[in-house]
Amino acid sequence: MSHLILLFSLFLAPAFADGRGQKSTQNLCSNDVSHKRQKRDWIWNQLHIQEELDTPLPHHVGKITSSVRNKNAKYIIEGEFANTIFKVEETSGDVYAFERLDREKKAEYELTALIIDRTNNRSLERPSRFIIKVYDINDNAPVFVHKVFNGSVPEMSPVGTSVTKVTAVDADDPTVSGHATVTYEVTTGGEYFTIDDSG
Repeated sequence: MSHLILLFSLFLAPAFADGRGQKSTQNLCSNDVSHKRQKRDWIWNQLHIQEELDTPLPHHVGKITSSVRNKNAKYIIEGEFANTIFKVEETSGDVYAFERLDREKKAEYELTALIIDRTNNRSLERPSRFIIKVYDINDNAPVFVHKVFNGSVPEMSPVGTSVTKVTAVDADDPTVSGHATVTYEVTTGGEYFTIDDSG
């Protein structure tokens, strides 16, 4: 029995030693981490707004957020139409548009986000550029590029002979399905002429 107890003690001794070694290693690692500077980053969702919104102004565009934790932090924005069309709520980072936007006039705006200490105006984070995209609605009718298109065809030409080509354009966003699609139709003279989708 005494041999069994001695053998059991020998097995436990290294285990206790390893446990103490691991614990001291963990404490060392945690101390190292506590001395490392935490990386801070700007965080926000993609900012966008639909054009020609008919709801009351201002319109909420999105939110800029920094991971900086400072009770005196203040958000500001600079750049295209900052503090005129676009304004930021200085404590929350919420960005608002104070005008109805027209994508056909301007499709995107480039601004810069800053976060400063309101007590001394020192920057708490590097400035970061961001884009506000204006989403298209299908609010434009196609228009012909000329008022009059002239065409001619020799008499007795076979059916299907090309007479002329017309072109119309749509100012809406061509990357949005159906918004800038143009189709053609003959409204007078359809018994003699047809037109395809190419004009």
